[in-house]
Amino acid sequence: MAKGRELKGRIKSVENTRKITRTMEMVATSKMKRAADRVSAARPYALALGDVLSHVYTPELAEQFPLLRRPTQIRRAALVVLTANRGLCGAFNTNLLRESRARLAEWEGQGVSVELHVVGRKGIGFYKYLGRTLAGARADIGDRPTSADAASLIDDLMTRYAAGDLDAVFITYAKYKSALSTPPATEQVLPVVAPSATGGAAVAREFILAPSADDILEALLPLYVRNTIYRALVETAAGEQGARRTAMKNATDNATEMLQLLKRTYNSARQAQITQEIAEIVGGASALQG
Repeated sequence: MAKGRELKGRIKSVENTRKITRTMEMVATSKMKRAADRVSAARPYALALGDVLSHVYTPELAEQFPLLRRPTQIRRAALVVLTANRGLCGAFNTNLLRESRARLAEWEGQGVSVELHVVGRKGIGFYKYLGRTLAGARADIGDRPTSADAASLIDDLMTRYAAGDLDAVFITYAKYKSALSTPPATEQVLPVVAPSATGGAAVAREFILAPSADDILEALLPLYVRNTIYRALVETAAGEQGARRTAMKNATDNATEMLQLLKRTYNSARQAQITQEIAEIVGGASALQG
């Protein structure tokens, strides 16, 4: 019964695989919950920073702060791409890389010189395979990013932007909407656009500021930029765990379906073998009697 033994071996292999994918699904579910909590905790602070910035911002003040000053033409830009350090999360990394490549092709097609800063082993490996020179490569930021991680990513770029070495900074990340929806997105980080000042509309200020608006902006702008990066990091981390949970659940479900098919096939083969053996015994007995 060579076929039966082979089927039993396959059944055992699929059962072991299902145990692994089920365990990974449970681990990803736990990590996703904690990551989603960090996303929820980061958003109110971001909204508060944006609210203060929108009340302090005026076009006149914008001319005094390099992080608010908009260049007449973008000639040099930096793109920060966030990816995962590990795979087994479906099309999560593929979607982020596809989005970043589309933005690179668009800007470079317009004559913009773009330097690439990649976070995550998957993105680093992909762009190195393409032969793309990376201005920065980070694989030390895990699935629990901190504000210090965000500062280490953006502070140098902020300094260079303020000095005029860069005309814009963008970030490609996974926008966390829910466990099942984490679409890739590219957002502008620098120059800073005041939330309610989009389109050049200034916010009327009917209150006295202490300290002055200049002092508030000087302290607030770096915090706002770092928080933008931090929020992108935590949303990408949550999106990675959500994608991995979905991928592992699908793998577990597929393994269950495969097991059912293999067991039915094994039982059919076993029944056929038993029937054949009975027929041979009956045939032998009949031959002896004849």
